Amino acid sequence: MSRPKNQNYKGHGLSKGKEREQGAPIRFKTALMNTLMDVLRHRPGWVEVKDEGEWDFYWCDVSWLRENFDHTYMEEHVRISHFRNHYELTRKNYMVKNLKRFRKQLEREAGKLEAAKCDFFPKTFELPSEYHLFVEEFRKNPGITWIMKPVARSQGKGIFLFRRLKDIMDWRKDTRNSDDQKDDIPVENYVAQRYIENPYLIGGRKFDLRVYVLVMSYIPLRAWLYRDGFARFSNTRFTLNSIDDQYVHLTNVAVQKTSPDYHPKKGSKWMLQRFRQYLASKHGPQAVETLFRDMDNIFIKSLQSVQKVIISDKHCFELYGYDILIDQDLKPWLLEVNASPSLTASSQEDYELKTCLLEDTLHVVDMEARLTGREKRVGGFDLMWNDGPVSREEGPPDLSGMGNFVTNTHLGM
Repeated sequence: MSRPKNQNYKGHGLSKGKEREQGAPIRFKTALMNTLMDVLRHRPGWVEVKDEGEWDFYWCDVSWLRENFDHTYMEEHVRISHFRNHYELTRKNYMVKNLKRFRKQLEREAGKLEAAKCDFFPKTFELPSEYHLFVEEFRKNPGITWIMKPVARSQGKGIFLFRRLKDIMDWRKDTRNSDDQKDDIPVENYVAQRYIENPYLIGGRKFDLRVYVLVMSYIPLRAWLYRDGFARFSNTRFTLNSIDDQYVHLTNVAVQKTSPDYHPKKGSKWMLQRFRQYLASKHGPQAVETLFRDMDNIFIKSLQSVQKVIISDKHCFELYGYDILIDQDLKPWLLEVNASPSLTASSQEDYELKTCLLEDTLHVVDMEARLTGREKRVGGFDLMWNDGPVSREEGPPDLSGMGNFVTNTHLGM
């Protein structure tokens, strides 16, 4: 993206027209004090910049991006950790809106079978704007469980389950009458989403998966999938008889670590390799291969759904945290996509995973210009889409009956 340089812009990088000299230190900036800072400070040839001076690499938070991106001139080599309108995928209401639009587009252009490949998110309504549509759907299916989520909050904040329309009416009344809702401040947007009542359980407990996807470009779409991730478990056995117990239904670590029986050293996570091995022992390799291929489909289709609306900038990259729920039929459901997945470690195993993830992310971002551009694997990342699907050169046999094409992903292997 070309931006005119004037007195309103804060310049970053070297003088215009110059490239960073080979071997010159890479100046980084970040305000995140967690595993990210450990990785950046230990990276050879990288030096920290603490003020708002010149930097080559900035792992910023989204609030900085919102306030400063349009007023910041960036030289050719500079990289920053978010796309400017990342929220098209990471705000819950926008994500669903874009997926619905993309599904309709696929149905028009490729037919219903192709459009059905987008059926991986629960029926969802934005409130208050789609309140009447929601009520109509609610009354068609009495007795089922719904979940309310604020569209722009994280860590399980503001989420609750309900089965009665009265609960929504009380919520609407509360939001309108609360002290912090003045006449000129709009009601906070929520999504009402059909709750997955039949989650796959391990040891009687609910879990979801955290999977990492790195997007280097939207035009053309270039996306990498990380091999490692984890399953996050609730600390309490699953039941639908107690929809008010957040420890039963919400698997967020921020929620679970407040549980009375949470063990800080043990945590409540399985690495994806352990999860995949468990499923294979219970259901066989073919069922597991099909499940993980269905997850590949979620990653690719969700990115394609926002490809034309995300402002693609050569300076930007994004490390997304995908939250996936598996049901008893081994069908994966997309719950949400995070623009700022937690990089704070909850255990030694978690610390090792996240430091490796970040080191490999920096290898792919390639500030040092070491890559040739032909790599299919960098560290724990596999290139799964490069302006088109990327297939494995070698890999397990195709067990799905879908032909010889196997996506170049090795999630949980």
